[in-house]
Amino acid sequence: MRSILRAVLLASLLAPGAARAAVTITLDHPYTQMQVGGGRTLQYTATVSGTANQGVIWQVDNAIGGAAASGTVSKTGLYTVPSAVPVPAIATVTAVSKADPTVSATAVITLMSHGATGSTYYVAPGGHDGDSGAIGAPWATIQHAADTAGPGDTVFVRQGVYNEHVHLTKPGNASGYITFAAYPGETPVVDGTGLDIPDNMWGLFTFDNVGWVIVEGFEIRNYTTSRLVDAPIGIFLQGAGANDQVIGNRIHDITTTATTNPTKCGSNAFGMTVYGTKFPDAIDGLAVAGNEIFHTKTGCSETLSLDGNVTNWAVVSNAVHDADNIAIGAIGFERVAKNEAYDQARAGVIRGNTIYNITSFGNPDYGSQYAADGIYVDGGTNIVIEQNRIHDVDLGIEIASEHGGHTSSYVSARNNLVYAGNSAGISIGGYGAARGGTDHVAVVGNTLYQNDTKNTGSGEFQIQFNATNNLFENNIVVAGPQGLLVNDFTMSTPDPAALDYNLYFSGGVQKFTWQKHKYTSYASYRTGTGLDAHSPGFLDPQFTTDFDVALTSPATDAGLVLSGAVGGTHDFAGNKRVLAGKVDIGAYEK
Repeated sequence: MRSILRAVLLASLLAPGAARAAVTITLDHPYTQMQVGGGRTLQYTATVSGTANQGVIWQVDNAIGGAAASGTVSKTGLYTVPSAVPVPAIATVTAVSKADPTVSATAVITLMSHGATGSTYYVAPGGHDGDSGAIGAPWATIQHAADTAGPGDTVFVRQGVYNEHVHLTKPGNASGYITFAAYPGETPVVDGTGLDIPDNMWGLFTFDNVGWVIVEGFEIRNYTTSRLVDAPIGIFLQGAGANDQVIGNRIHDITTTATTNPTKCGSNAFGMTVYGTKFPDAIDGLAVAGNEIFHTKTGCSETLSLDGNVTNWAVVSNAVHDADNIAIGAIGFERVAKNEAYDQARAGVIRGNTIYNITSFGNPDYGSQYAADGIYVDGGTNIVIEQNRIHDVDLGIEIASEHGGHTSSYVSARNNLVYAGNSAGISIGGYGAARGGTDHVAVVGNTLYQNDTKNTGSGEFQIQFNATNNLFENNIVVAGPQGLLVNDFTMSTPDPAALDYNLYFSGGVQKFTWQKHKYTSYASYRTGTGLDAHSPGFLDPQFTTDFDVALTSPATDAGLVLSGAVGGTHDFAGNKRVLAGKVDIGAYEK
């Protein structure tokens, strides 16, 4: 077991209700490796500062108290490991402020079937690659450590700036990870200033067909290009490999300044990207947890994306903000894996992330378009999007496919908060008639609040082209001045989604569009469409703070009880989703 003294703080910028309390939280074990089984425990301590300290609520994997699969945590912060290693092999422990639930600190645990093995090496400024790598005789470069370390070894990197690419070609194995980590209490920097971009697409850390490798605790920054043919990347995984982990890094100022325009969509960069290029071998069991990715200029590309043959993955408890294109993407059918049967990001979860200040407006590849998603599933399948806070982005969540004849399918977007967006809150279906679409997608238990602030005409819940067999239930939908709550503006399919048990409200006009027909009242929409037959009405949801609702709210106990597979087992705050056989509408359960 080991720990590194650094915490990831995830905080919101907006919410209704009372003013924010001045609270900050830090944890004493932000990153740890633990062996499963045997009742092993780790005591966490949350240090809470501020004028309104009321203590914290403890969660494991965004569930208060945790669960058997990923471990449990007591009300005093005592974590107990699970009996078996989950897939991916991580758990997150979060302390949430009682005074201000928008403030939290998250720790990440790598769970292993056995104790630590192997040697420990060190890299430090002033070291020499010809030395032993011991703490008193450290190496000079991380690359030398990568060329030397083997399964079970740990490389601690000391504080300093390392102006190098790190090309990871040696895998760990089931007997032990190869771990590259910040020395306890320090933050080493990998800086790309002046570095070239090999093969026109390269990372400051590049995982090249390796598995069982962990990169944890680095600041990764300043990698840029002015050439259309080049794509700089903060962290790049390519090929195939099992059980890699990217944890607790700060990735920023990864940029392209290549000359382009909206008719080209030609420049590219990524904060982090994952390319599963092989088949049948996949990038399998990847965990991306507790990272902060920000201040990126990615042109036509994403800040964090998974593309091609990538399966059994988790993108959890990250903060992605201040970027000029999509924050998190799960992508398929781009011919990243040359066999189409494997060319989809699939069997993944996007949970507990905080995403804000994301817009393509002013991005040279987009011009004056509000087209950047907080979360974008483009051709992915069997994906869960839950318990994310998304605000001040263009589109909050979009589930679609850009390729004709293909869909994003079997996706659940549930128990998320999406608010203050420039365009649609949640959108399904392809953006054009010749594009792909959305099939068997459930959008349930979310709270959408005053999106489309730029009055794009998209509304709160948008249905575009080629949508089939979809579900929109148990959502709170509150429109801003534009008043457009549901926007099914095409007739490409006659029955794109089933809508029911939703609570709608706006302070002014109320507008609905269904199959191109426009309705100017909630009553006429229900009568004309037959939809939302069991919804409680056009009523004020009575928010208290952070979009939670009052006990007297019309949302309380008014939802449809869904299976855990569809509706999830826990609400946005980590409470059990179904209580006494009843469920609330919206992201919270009272």
